[in-house]
Amino acid sequence: MTGKKFEELISIMRRLRSDCSWDSVQTHDSIKANTLEEAYEVVEAIDEKDYAELKVELGDLLLHIVFHSVIAEDMKNFNIDNVIDSICEKLIRRHPHIFGDISVKNNSDIERNWETIKLKEGRSSVLEGVPKHLPELHKAFRLQQKAAKVGFDWEKKEDVWNKVTEEIEEMKEAEKKNDTEHIEEEMGDLLFSLVNYSRFIGINPANALRRTNEKFIKRFQYIENELSKKNVKIYDASLEEMDKYWNESKNNL
Repeated sequence: MTGKKFEELISIMRRLRSDCSWDSVQTHDSIKANTLEEAYEVVEAIDEKDYAELKVELGDLLLHIVFHSVIAEDMKNFNIDNVIDSICEKLIRRHPHIFGDISVKNNSDIERNWETIKLKEGRSSVLEGVPKHLPELHKAFRLQQKAAKVGFDWEKKEDVWNKVTEEIEEMKEAEKKNDTEHIEEEMGDLLFSLVNYSRFIGINPANALRRTNEKFIKRFQYIENELSKKNVKIYDASLEEMDKYWNESKNNL
């Protein structure tokens, strides 16, 4: 049944490429931003635990996978079968403890094997494969994660936190010198160390920051709504008034 449904989706996409004036002129470049947007919408549905919406968004993301594959087929580069073959081969190759005769003791062994296999596949660095266009917060997390998989990691979380406090002090010293470039460098080091601590204690910093952003939006909009009830525009309100409603929002939201 799944195979027939997937074939139907491919057939629909091929017809759209043939008969629809919009779909027929799209390229990898023209839809890549939409592909990224669909991936973010999947993440949003997961965050909100909206599984009905997740079903829809996964469908939209699958559409883009098929869309890119049919575009490539039209260009005679590859087709959807090649895409599926590629990922099946990769999964088997990188899970020798399942499909081969390699023994592992724990998930750390599995992750180390994964990175070792990728190096054998031709990569010159463990850090290859981290997309350069990833948001920098997530990129820092992935770089540290990859290095940790091959043993380049802290031993105790106290040591990681000490590094954070060390970077805070270096940031303060940079500010005293009033050197913008140095301050920026130290800010980067501080953020990188915080990401490292988050990773070490099992927290994805991008998820944590996303939750805080959402919390800030709700609380700030609470301020706007309460001021609106009094016919006060946000830019006319005093900081004291805004602080009052901000503190209220902590109890009401």
